[in-house]
Amino acid sequence: MEVREVSMRPLIFLLALFPLLLQAGKIADDERILLLRGLLAEYGTAKIVVPRSKKALAVTAQSGVDRDQWAASLRDEGPCARSGDLVQITKVDIDDDKVTLQINGGYKGGRKWYDNVQMGGGVGNGTRTVPIGGNRRGGGPAGTSVVVHFPKEFESITVAEVKKWLSPAIDFEKQRSATETYIEQMKPEVKAAIAEQRALEGMDKEQVVMAMGRPRGKSRETKDGVELEDWVYGQAPGKITFVTFDGDKVVKIKESFAGLGGATGPSLRAQ
Repeated sequence: MEVREVSMRPLIFLLALFPLLLQAGKIADDERILLLRGLLAEYGTAKIVVPRSKKALAVTAQSGVDRDQWAASLRDEGPCARSGDLVQITKVDIDDDKVTLQINGGYKGGRKWYDNVQMGGGVGNGTRTVPIGGNRRGGGPAGTSVVVHFPKEFESITVAEVKKWLSPAIDFEKQRSATETYIEQMKPEVKAAIAEQRALEGMDKEQVVMAMGRPRGKSRETKDGVELEDWVYGQAPGKITFVTFDGDKVVKIKESFAGLGGATGPSLRAQ
């Protein structure tokens, strides 16, 4: 019987490629954070009539707006915004193959929720409120949602790409980024800390999230009648950072390396 030698090279190649194949078409955690930061609360100007719709209006990277669906939704539900109206992204849901954006509070949004949009705390001495355009007949602004489907094969998805795919319907370039406007009002040392992805004493919770993302865990305790909240970043083995808040302000930062001691972070007030 003849015995043929079978080459193992193709098998070895496939085994080496297998982890990459598993990652293809997946959104990494850091990409999710960047998409969320870059899209949530962003303002845009409607370039065409944007309809209300119970089902998210479809947009694809390849073909853009699903005009048949948009036309049918406009006929059945009426407009969310007309050409030239100001709209805002109020919620972002990210999946591995798409991102769903709630516009003006979503389909069930209305005047009661949306007369004044609260843009978080920490700007000046209070909460900044911003009115939203896009009024429908008879009163308050209408809402809807848009789903952007990613290409079947992609290496990464950026905020700029998502805005580009939405550009036939909504222009985000003419409006200043809500995030950029907020950052411009910060102290220079806070801007630097956010760029370096670290926390400072004196920061508020929104600024800490911008710098370090969402914490791995939270805990609360009361000391001398003061309720403190700890945000925990990282895990052993490696650096673990504890950010302590009194109300909305950071009052202490401690870093430890796999339980081998710690160091207190710099104070914003001392700089």
